[in-house]
Amino acid sequence: MVLACAGAGTARAQEAAKQETRRATEGAVTSSGTPQESPSVEHHFLDKENRWLFAGVGAARTLDYFSTLNMRRRGRQEIFLNNDVVGNHPAFAAIEAAAAGTSIGASYLFHRYGHHKLQRWTSFVHIGLATTGAVRNYCLKTAHSKTTP
Repeated sequence: MVLACAGAGTARAQEAAKQETRRATEGAVTSSGTPQESPSVEHHFLDKENRWLFAGVGAARTLDYFSTLNMRRRGRQEIFLNNDVVGNHPAFAAIEAAAAGTSIGASYLFHRYGHHKLQRWTSFVHIGLATTGAVRNYCLKTAHSKTTP
């Protein structure tokens, strides 16, 4: 009889261990024994925050486009691109659009491989750099051409 009770106790212990393992794999359990939802970082790529960030990237690139054209009209030289490229408005607009598209593509790659903070930071950094460049363009003094007497 003692052996039967000992065997039953072992079986109960094994069953309890199996249930505990199942609970651990299913999710966290609160002290009341009810399952608790674990916080998830998963989100859709085009969620509300990313739509706003991508709109910000587009707005920053548009601001950069117009600030660069303004700078060129005031006689200043473009630093990163050839002045002929900036003078060709459709080509320059395509370059600005490609820069915005590249930023969104990089964000998608970060999202795809689970780097969700980097996905958001790509847009934050792009907006910051493009806006800083545009403000710099507007802050430059107009270049005065030297006239010969």
